[in-house]
Amino acid sequence: MQEQPIVRYAFWILWFLVLPIGFAVGVVALCINAPDLGALAQGVRDQRVPSGIALFTLAEMTLYYFRHYLPYADPIGSSLPQDLSREQRREYEAATALHDEGTRLLERHEKAIEQNVKAAAKKRLIEALQGLKDAIDARPFDAAAMRSAYDVSAALVDENLAPWRKSTAREYAESIGFALLVAIALRAFVVEAFKIPSGSMLPTLQIDAHIFVNKFSYGPTIPLLDVRIAEDLPPERGDVIVFEFPEPDPAHHGQDFIKRVIGLPGDVLEAERGHPVINGWTVPSCRVGEYPCGEYDGNVAPYGELFVGYLDDHVYLAAYEHGALSGQEGPVPAGPGEVYVMGDNRHNSHDSRRWRNGQGAGVPFDNIRGRAMNVWLPISRLGVPVIGEPVLPNRVPQELKDGLARCLDERPEQTHPPPPPGR
Repeated sequence: MQEQPIVRYAFWILWFLVLPIGFAVGVVALCINAPDLGALAQGVRDQRVPSGIALFTLAEMTLYYFRHYLPYADPIGSSLPQDLSREQRREYEAATALHDEGTRLLERHEKAIEQNVKAAAKKRLIEALQGLKDAIDARPFDAAAMRSAYDVSAALVDENLAPWRKSTAREYAESIGFALLVAIALRAFVVEAFKIPSGSMLPTLQIDAHIFVNKFSYGPTIPLLDVRIAEDLPPERGDVIVFEFPEPDPAHHGQDFIKRVIGLPGDVLEAERGHPVINGWTVPSCRVGEYPCGEYDGNVAPYGELFVGYLDDHVYLAAYEHGALSGQEGPVPAGPGEVYVMGDNRHNSHDSRRWRNGQGAGVPFDNIRGRAMNVWLPISRLGVPVIGEPVLPNRVPQELKDGLARCLDERPEQTHPPPPPGR
């Protein structure tokens, strides 16, 4: 009998955590991969995190409603007295819930009840609830006595506490509504899911990977008002940020991009064959080896060279395609209130170097959505940090893994660029 609580916990984790999560993830994945499912699927695709939380809540509530009919619910899934039949367990839980609800309403609305319920009626209600409690706790258990006490208490609760009770439908609606509000608030202020649309951040982020974005890092934006809280939280060099495309280009207007911050306000930026130069100082790097500048599947062209870059306190991977036409780019100063960004796939990225008709431009702070956190899809990259020690895809050759380990061990002492000219 000592193992019973452990087995019960496993039962509840399986049915009320693992399965609801699997249901939510499965439905969201279905909507993502089956675009012909209609407007509802489109809504799920647009709001994946809120939809996932709502689906999880719906599955949780449905399973809980039918909890006594789940496989193995009778022997291990309940902490109620084991000598109760399935129907008696439902009645036992209903009686307990009625007692708790009546007691809670009496305490929470004490003043209003005193004003609207006669003292004698209130006394009868309290006595009935106490009788119900005694019947619930009685051993040996008397189902008939509890059922009789329940009927009396239910009638008195309906008669005297109806103005303060909530219907079952209202409780379910409030639960789902609360879950949606929490999801929307999380998405607006804390965390949002983002899908990588292109290979501009290879090899750090694979095409179609899904990541979480921390919207609190640089101060969240209040929805509808377009007002940023805590505007004095600018990005750092080496951060990977999601931002709204800053130029009035019809092809990209309103789209979200993801790039790495290379320059801060006032920095003068250049690039030599794709390698960034900040205020005349070349960002140090270490060659890892040959690498495809496309999504890695073991045989993808065009190939290039993979480097580790060292910028301030960040270490990151960057790919440089063989034969790409990219000489010197810049110099371009990052203006006040903006950052200069580049994709890690240096010769296959539409970034600050090429904006404003090739003259170069930065990303205003107001356009920044948040800071990239971790990968959550595909499963093979689950939990991999976007910013931090680089992690190569699983299927790369061993020589690349060895080269990465060597470069991480050979980090140079000087990784901070000098201040901008004139400072």
